[in-house]
Amino acid sequence: MSIEKKQSPFLEVKNLTVHYTSEGKKIHAVNDVSLSLNRGETLGLVGETGAGKTTIAKSILRILPEPPAHVDQGEILLEGKDLLPLPNDEMRKIRGKRISMIFQDPMTALNPVMRIGRQIAEGIQLHEKISKKEAEEKAKKMLEMVGIPASRYKEYPHQFSGGMKQRVVIAMALSCSPDLLLADEPTTALDVTIQAQVLDIIKNLQQKMNTSMIMITHDLGIVAEVCDQVAVVYAGEIVESGSKEEIFDHPTHPYTVGLFGSLPDIHSEVERLSPIAGMPPDPSNLPEGCAFSPRCPYATRECRQGKVKLASLGGTHMCRCIRNMKGEGEQHG
Repeated sequence: MSIEKKQSPFLEVKNLTVHYTSEGKKIHAVNDVSLSLNRGETLGLVGETGAGKTTIAKSILRILPEPPAHVDQGEILLEGKDLLPLPNDEMRKIRGKRISMIFQDPMTALNPVMRIGRQIAEGIQLHEKISKKEAEEKAKKMLEMVGIPASRYKEYPHQFSGGMKQRVVIAMALSCSPDLLLADEPTTALDVTIQAQVLDIIKNLQQKMNTSMIMITHDLGIVAEVCDQVAVVYAGEIVESGSKEEIFDHPTHPYTVGLFGSLPDIHSEVERLSPIAGMPPDPSNLPEGCAFSPRCPYATRECRQGKVKLASLGGTHMCRCIRNMKGEGEQHG
């Protein structure tokens, strides 16, 4: 009887630690983060602003500004190959072709003095080694794929609305059929109807190309719609992770429970939502022990002493909380 070989993850991030230096202070942005992603799957990175989500994505693409950023340790394995030690010339061949990114703000992602069609065609021509004319034709097809008429190929970014600019950025990111798409809050600046259209475009193109995706967001509605796996990030650490069903049906870490408590629910009659008390910690001066302990209603003296490790709750569900390690409160929400 043959034993079926377990498929290794398409992307693995192991023990990634990144800090920034600002005004002589060491800012701990990402602290010993590990995650994995299979081909064709979507992982949602969820958390408040400043949690370190974008730094994780930029580390994968290797576009962190160094200095002030510095990768202290870790491995980023794409199909088993570590990207961190690769020379810049080799990494440039991977960016755009194998890994691409939809940036949060299309206003800053697009060159204001360059025609949008040329901005898409440039990457296609560079990576696919085709003629300028062929690259132009492919760029026009990409525009039409995201709902923009090919006749607007020669227009400039200022001639497009915010939603249309975001579509251009998506067309640019997907133009070379990347294996991995990093989507950094791609719908934050858009109204709800345009947001739904953009998510549909990303999902359809992802399915068509079998692209893996990391979706960075603080919107749990987007996570519910597009993600297979979820990792909740707080103060540069993953505090809870698992399948979408595990996280949504059994949110366990007090921070995850707090995120769900902050959402309006049409089925319950409550006068006020339950926001998470306090503010995220100063990343240049993180608290001892659990980073969430100053805001946690269940925190004990033990929580404030020593590092809390991720513990398994069964299946793929992991949680970084002393209460779970003791078997207390397996469900808090």
